[in-house]
Amino acid sequence: MNASDRTPADLLRSALAADPGRPFITFYDDATGERVELSVATFANWVAKTANLLQGDLAAAPGDRLALLLPAHWQSAVWLMACHSVGVTAEIGGDPAAADLVVSGPDTLDEARACTGERVALALRPLGGRFPQPPAGFADYAVEVPSQGDRFAPFSPVDPDAPALAVDGGELSAAELVTRAGAEAAELGLGSGSRLLSALAYDGWTGLASGLYAPLASGGSVVLCRNLAQLADGGLEKRAESERVTHRSL
Repeated sequence: MNASDRTPADLLRSALAADPGRPFITFYDDATGERVELSVATFANWVAKTANLLQGDLAAAPGDRLALLLPAHWQSAVWLMACHSVGVTAEIGGDPAAADLVVSGPDTLDEARACTGERVALALRPLGGRFPQPPAGFADYAVEVPSQGDRFAPFSPVDPDAPALAVDGGELSAAELVTRAGAEAAELGLGSGSRLLSALAYDGWTGLASGLYAPLASGGSVVLCRNLAQLADGGLEKRAESERVTHRSL
């Protein structure tokens, strides 16, 4: 993290400038056997494409509120950073009926239909696969995002003092989010090159910090594990060894 970083998008730009090829998110889903590894550059490319989709096709603007109904997943991290890039407030588990847009996984589609604005659905299938049958009333993220541009420029500069994240019943501005991410990284003992294994949900600050923001702020990386309870006996230690894990949040 550089002293000039005032938004999460700044943190990502700094990480990209420092070492674009290093691993940033390694994602496991132990219910499906999926493993995906994203370098900083690859993650930033997904963020740029998603931010272009959000700003362009979905007409989202700074001050809009997006209800994020997604589990801990690499694509959830992409959506959070895309919101921060545009200036949209990401509401973790937010009320779709009160939001300007909603992004939903396959298990929350009925709830998400309460949103009267744009709706996006993620199948969360291995390799970012699309729905076999697109859900009615939703844009399929896997269909819409590939054609988006690889570079993103916001129509309006992101205000560091504007709300960026709504979580745990409160709100954090972009600048507060950066500060809190840095503090969380220090509390966890993370530094450049640290590799944190996190099995925490993206339903509160603790899971979001371990699974995204603290590794980003510290120059580290995260091994993000979903459905870790389905891992075979002894599998966690083998994974920690093979992934060169230095820290854990379980």
